[in-house]
Amino acid sequence: MTAETKNASVSTHRRFEGTVVSTRMQKTAVVRIDRRVAHAKYGKYFTLTTKFMVHDPEGKAKVGDLITFEECRPLSRNKRWRYVATVKAAMPAGSAS
Repeated sequence: MTAETKNASVSTHRRFEGTVVSTRMQKTAVVRIDRRVAHAKYGKYFTLTTKFMVHDPEGKAKVGDLITFEECRPLSRNKRWRYVATVKAAMPAGSAS
């Protein structure tokens, strides 16, 4: 087995982690990614938010979960991302202490 064959199984798709903000659509989760960016001229930091529509056919993602998702072929007009795994589950509503 050569090095090229071993690396063929490694995914070349981009992967991100984000927080699920909505699961109201069937087989789709809306995921938010926040990133802190410095202003080019003034240096002040501010937060940029980007939302992604992620394909979740089994409905594993719940609102508040931190999930990993990766790039895939276009699945609909806005969906180009696929659910990979849940990194951290959301806290249940009644147990916030």
